[in-house]
Amino acid sequence: MRFYGNGIMPVFELNPRSLISLLGIVRFVEIFFACTAFSLVAVHHSYSGSSGDWCMFTWCFCFAVTVLIILAEFIGVAQSLPISWQDFTSAFSMLATLMIFTTSVVYPSVFIPHSCKSRSCSYEGSATAMSILCFLAYAVEVGITRAKPGEVSGFLATVPGLLKVFEAYVACLIFSMIVIAQYWVFAGLQWCVAVYSICFIVTLLIIILTVGRCLASLPFPLEKFLVGFNILAVLMYATATFVWPIYSFKNLSRTADCDSRPCTWNYRLGVTFLTIFNLIAYIVDLVYSSKMVFVTTPA
Repeated sequence: MRFYGNGIMPVFELNPRSLISLLGIVRFVEIFFACTAFSLVAVHHSYSGSSGDWCMFTWCFCFAVTVLIILAEFIGVAQSLPISWQDFTSAFSMLATLMIFTTSVVYPSVFIPHSCKSRSCSYEGSATAMSILCFLAYAVEVGITRAKPGEVSGFLATVPGLLKVFEAYVACLIFSMIVIAQYWVFAGLQWCVAVYSICFIVTLLIIILTVGRCLASLPFPLEKFLVGFNILAVLMYATATFVWPIYSFKNLSRTADCDSRPCTWNYRLGVTFLTIFNLIAYIVDLVYSSKMVFVTTPA
């Protein structure tokens, strides 16, 4: 984007190469699959309740943001925005991959019966197939945009950066479960919620500061902060990994009705596994962060 004379009149330079590049083609594939998925569901009204709303939101959100990314790069405004465009697109592709993956698991498990032979099942099955293909397309984008060894790139395009998005997303899934899991019953469970909250807030701040190109203004070395935070997060999540199941299943057994409806036991088990996943993610994050060389540039 250029400015004439006094700098008031912007002139956009079209970038048609962004549409025919490998990354551009992959994004068009993502748009097609996401649009097809929510169209099939919308036409047959095969969504209801919180699970259906989540699935529909995921497809529409990923579709809309991907369209905006393509338009921004095509008309040449991407590099003029006051954000780190590479970090933003890398973070979004990772987030979209996780969201579409979750939807591809949730939608068929909720809306497709085990022995369904009606016509509606063809719509729901096709929507699930499109969602899975959409997930694969976003995963391919993550692989394309991920920083290669020795390459200078945005932080969120590196393995630790992608893990930050993963850690924040898993924490969001945990937050969606802990209310039904009744965390306030025991002090041990409250400590685990504090662990999830503290690590999520710091991780989210790192992502926001990276996209906003504010890392250079931090009054301390970024690499030392990341390593220190990851060590703290590993220790905190390690305690939560042991404390949560101990108190969650104390005097609580799985009842027969848990097979047919949501129950506290199921949600507590889900939080247990998600806690383990995030602990592993922070451990891997710590290993990679300790080996990285950071170069920060002012906004």
